[in-house]
Amino acid sequence: MSGFEQTLAKLGVTLPDAPAPAANYVPFVRVGDIVYVSGQISMNADGFITGKLGEDMDAEAGAAAARTCAIGLLSQVKAACDGDLDRLVRVVKLTGFVNSTSDFGDQPKVVNGASDFLVEALGDAGRHSRSAVSAASLPFGVAVEIEGIFQIK
Repeated sequence: MSGFEQTLAKLGVTLPDAPAPAANYVPFVRVGDIVYVSGQISMNADGFITGKLGEDMDAEAGAAAARTCAIGLLSQVKAACDGDLDRLVRVVKLTGFVNSTSDFGDQPKVVNGASDFLVEALGDAGRHSRSAVSAASLPFGVAVEIEGIFQIK
């Protein structure tokens, strides 16, 4: 088990197998030492985490959903690194999409669920630049989708 995975285990997180794409795209693309990971949607062992922030979901529940997206991102990075998460150098950037009403303004608080988790799990390697934007709807009615850019060795 890698150093990052040991930290994840201490947090009670075991990375699932990287999810397969749901349409005509690849889950990640490696270009040199950069990995671009396609959007990971909010889901857990029970299925999709659905809802619209500001309507039937609050920022705290949205942050928990965003955390699941971060776990999906790390699963894809691990797959891109041939199963060795310790090849991860750093998280470069996240772009978070939050399924929210037009008057909901706490998208940053929602995406903090992913950002905070990545820093907790990866330390300084988890610190990143970021965007957090509203979306009128997301695939399957999920609450959050997050894509990421990662540097590997």
